[in-house]
Amino acid sequence: MDVKQLAAFQGFSLEKLQKHTVFQSGRFFLDVYCLAPGQAQKPHRHATSDKVYLVLDGSCRFRIGDEEATHGPGSTLFAPAGSEHGVVNDGPDNARLLVLMTPPPEHA
Repeated sequence: MDVKQLAAFQGFSLEKLQKHTVFQSGRFFLDVYCLAPGQAQKPHRHATSDKVYLVLDGSCRFRIGDEEATHGPGSTLFAPAGSEHGVVNDGPDNARLLVLMTPPPEHA
């Protein structure tokens, strides 16, 4: 049985958000994103992949499609394939997000 503790995924960097792989296969990935205040994942889209964000700690401003709102711990957000999405930690605290994507993003 492969068991991981989400509390162990705490790596932050002052330069940019950090992505820590929890599990990955050819069908999905599950990461913990660690965002220090001011860090962001610029809006982007994946033509054939769905993404789910779950806020573990802190709060972030999410943009999915034309909607934008700030959400905190326990909030879960869905970015369907083809929708533009991004996230910003407006601070003042660090934020951690559990991120599931299926299938893994296409690589050019």
